[in-house]
Amino acid sequence: MKTDALPEAWSIIRGWLPDDLDKRARADGFFQRARGLNDAELWLRLILMHVAGGLSLKQTALRARELGLAQISGVALFKRLRRSHRWLQGLTQYLLVTQQKKLDRFNWPYRYRLRIIDATNIQEPGSTGTDWRLHYSVRLPELMCDHYELTDDQGGEKLGRYIFAPDELVLVDRGYSHRAGVAHVIESGAQMLVRWNPGLFPLEEVGGKPLKLLPRLRGLGPGQTGEWPVQFVWQQKPYALRLCAVRKSEVAAKRALRKAQRKAQKNGTQAQAEALELTGYVLVLTSEQTLSLSAVLELYRGRWQVELVFKRLKSLLDAGQLPKNDDASALAWMQAKILTALVVDRILLEGKFFSPWGFAL
Repeated sequence: MKTDALPEAWSIIRGWLPDDLDKRARADGFFQRARGLNDAELWLRLILMHVAGGLSLKQTALRARELGLAQISGVALFKRLRRSHRWLQGLTQYLLVTQQKKLDRFNWPYRYRLRIIDATNIQEPGSTGTDWRLHYSVRLPELMCDHYELTDDQGGEKLGRYIFAPDELVLVDRGYSHRAGVAHVIESGAQMLVRWNPGLFPLEEVGGKPLKLLPRLRGLGPGQTGEWPVQFVWQQKPYALRLCAVRKSEVAAKRALRKAQRKAQKNGTQAQAEALELTGYVLVLTSEQTLSLSAVLELYRGRWQVELVFKRLKSLLDAGQLPKNDDASALAWMQAKILTALVVDRILLEGKFFSPWGFAL
C-alpha cells in the first residue's frame, strides 16, 4: 500500500519545475531506450531521495518499493544517476531563471543589485586536496543564488566566468583581486567592490605617480577610516578606483600578523616588512563613486553572507564531500545537490509571500 507522507509537498515542488520533464530527459540523454521505467518525474524524485534525502542507493530502491513508487535496484538507480548530469543541469537553470524573476519583488535601499561571488572546494572520498570547485553568485539581501558553475580543480576563481549588468554592484574577497577581472566588471557597466591584495594588484596615484600608501595609513587610529583616489592600468587603459581603509583593532591586527607570518613560513618565503604592516588594515577597492566611505565598508562586511550559503550547502545539505568516485556520477550527484539548494531557496522565497491557505492565487 502506498504510504508516501509528502505527496502534497512534492506537488508544490513539481509546480516549480518545467512541464516537459520527459521531453527534456530524452533530449539530454537521460532516456536512451524505449523500454523500462521512462517516467522522468519519478526518476527525479528517486534521485532527490538519494542525494537530498541522504539515503544510499540500496535504501532508496527499498524505499521506492515500500512507497509503491517503482520496482528498481540500487544498481539501476546508479546507472540513471550517471546519465543525469545534463538533465539536472537544465532543470537547475530553469529554476534559477524563474527565481530571478521573483527576486524583483524585493525592495532594496541601494540603487544597485548586490551580488556576492565566491567559490568553495569539494572533495571526493579519500582525497586530501581539491577535486571539484563550485563557483557561486548570491544576491543580497535575498541570499538567493543567481549563477553557479561546477568545474574541476583547475577551474580558477576569476570574474571572467561571470556576466555582469550595469545596475549591479559586485562584492568579492581578495582571491578575485586581479586587474583583468576588475576591468571586466567595470567594462560591463557594473560596479566593483573587492578586498585589495597588494601583491597581485598594483595601484598608482591618479595621474600615474607611484602610490605611497603607508604614510597615510599610519595616521589612522584603531577603528578609524580613510579613503584615497587611485587607479590601475590594464591593457594600457587606466581605471579609476577608491581605496577605502579601516585600521584593525590591536587584537585583530596581531592575529592577522601571526597568520601572515605562519603562511610565509609554511611557503618557505620571507614576508616583506611592508606586506606585514599592511595586515593591520582592511583595504577595499571600489569603482563606485557616490556611496559614502562608511557605506562601502559596511557593504563589504556583507560579503561574509556567502560563507553562510556554503555552510548550508556543506553542513545541512552535506555537499562538502562527494560519495562518488567516477566523474559522471560525481558531477550528477553535485548537480542534484545544487538543484536541492535552489529548491530550498525557492521555499524560503515563497515563504515571504505565503498565503494563509497555502496556495498562491
